[in-house]
Amino acid sequence: MKFNTVIIGSGCAGFKAANSLFDLGVTDIAIVTEGINMGTSRNTGSDKQTYYKLTLAGGEPDSVQEMANTLFDGGSMHGDIALAQAACSTRAFMSLVELGLPFPTNRYGAFVGYKTDHDPRQRATSCGPLTSKLMTEALEKEAKRKGIAILDNLQVVKLLTNDNKIQGIAAIEKNGTNYKTITASNVILATGGPAAMYHDSVFPHSQTGSTGLALDAGATATNLQEWQYGLASTDFRWNVSGTYQQVLPRYISVDAEGRTFEFLRDYFDDVGEALSMVFLKGYQWPFDVQKADASSRIDLFVAEENAKGRTVYMDFRENPKDLDFEKLSNEAYTYLEKSGALFGTPIKRLEKMNPKAIQLYMDNGIDLYKEPLKVAVCAQHCNGGISVDANWESSVSGLYVVGEAAGTFGVYRPGGSALNDTQVGAILAAKHISSKESTNESPNFTPPVIKYGGNDWQTAQKEIQKRMSQHAAYVRDTKEMIKLQKELQELSENYFEKVTVASDSDIPALYKFYDMLITQISALSAMIFAAENIGSRGSAFVKNAKIAGTTYNDKVVVTSGCQSHFETVRPMPDCNDWFESVWNKSNSKD
Repeated sequence: MKFNTVIIGSGCAGFKAANSLFDLGVTDIAIVTEGINMGTSRNTGSDKQTYYKLTLAGGEPDSVQEMANTLFDGGSMHGDIALAQAACSTRAFMSLVELGLPFPTNRYGAFVGYKTDHDPRQRATSCGPLTSKLMTEALEKEAKRKGIAILDNLQVVKLLTNDNKIQGIAAIEKNGTNYKTITASNVILATGGPAAMYHDSVFPHSQTGSTGLALDAGATATNLQEWQYGLASTDFRWNVSGTYQQVLPRYISVDAEGRTFEFLRDYFDDVGEALSMVFLKGYQWPFDVQKADASSRIDLFVAEENAKGRTVYMDFRENPKDLDFEKLSNEAYTYLEKSGALFGTPIKRLEKMNPKAIQLYMDNGIDLYKEPLKVAVCAQHCNGGISVDANWESSVSGLYVVGEAAGTFGVYRPGGSALNDTQVGAILAAKHISSKESTNESPNFTPPVIKYGGNDWQTAQKEIQKRMSQHAAYVRDTKEMIKLQKELQELSENYFEKVTVASDSDIPALYKFYDMLITQISALSAMIFAAENIGSRGSAFVKNAKIAGTTYNDKVVVTSGCQSHFETVRPMPDCNDWFESVWNKSNSKD
């Protein structure tokens, strides 16, 4: 098969890229996906999943430049990418509106917003708990209406290159028996974040990620050390942010003997302070070293309970002991008062403030009226990823990376900005591809020899994921990370000579394990480098290291293979363009 462009992935970034290419006249394209209903976009959300865009309601001033500055000021982020995300946000948002996304408006048609984390304005909006799912479904419907080819149940196992230029892809059918080679001038990688890196993860089980494909092809990565971690339920993977915290659930832990502890009482002298910190977790959900003496204490105390061998739960059935609304902080009290929720138990307050949040768990077999919710501090989003320029093209010519797989954020980002980025990156990648000539060259691919015998690697995979969560997540141990990286490098060398499968159907998973190893090795390189040269910052607390603050905000950590180094961020471009000049250039045949 031959195409101008192959898009790998069927989430809101992949479908947007395909639709944008088609609209620009590039119709010789195909979407390749392991499973059209897999992935993070279609299977995740929160109590009120946020989409971030330029302010489109009210009298509060806003501008493209101001939004770009907000993104850039998050630290360790390229200025041209921040400006592009801001400049294209309204265009991307309105295209979703035209596809029927039910973003709320007032009676005059203005898209009223709210303030999200790291947001100085009120740029956030939401369709409810499943914003990204609705986006994906609408974009998929549009792609099918256009007749865009979708090659389902195909797992890409290698990006084929020559002289650092994309030539195509090699894929395997999900039953593991047949390989396919597809020639392409361009490949858009839209496979989401590296979800298989951790044991404690809020990524859905259907999401695995394929960052290792790009790394294995020689693409560099940016800021692989920058993640977001936050409290999430683990039996059903879901963020417990927003209203789940603001209704003041009871935090309990249970030891091996079945004894129950309302443990926050052991860490706070004052019940009012403890519950006010729980309330703030709704706003300040990601773990943040800058808040390690404030709301992020909740995350650290959960970790301490886990270290004692206890399982932690949020219990909505009973009020925390000695709850007294009058002892709450003014912010928490006022919020609950305005919400009409200064009464009852946590589940009754949640029923009043956000009944959909209860129904969500009910639909997934968990009745918050009858049982506590098992939680842990989990990996939630990778702010880094494959390095891209302002066209979302990687260091490998013809390889574009959009969505969470791209390294387009730094230390902090406003909530919901990742969904905006999926659409903006797709638009700009498509625009750049549409300006290029197609140069198909037939690639060569020789699959490795697969050895049969068993699936012992599955045990190794789970052990590695547990060690990543223990030593390389929101609490990082430099010595343990160095030790783990060395072991993973040894395992990855001559990988297919060391591992075996029990049957053909296990071969795709064997490739996924290799992809995970490659990604973990590079991520550990970035984490170790950052731990030794930056210290604690963002969502990573490094043992025995200083808190860096904003000292290194003008640097990104760039990783190639297992080596990392600093590069200076690309500055914010001057966008004070003269209309006549832009107009003349846009009408020029050159």
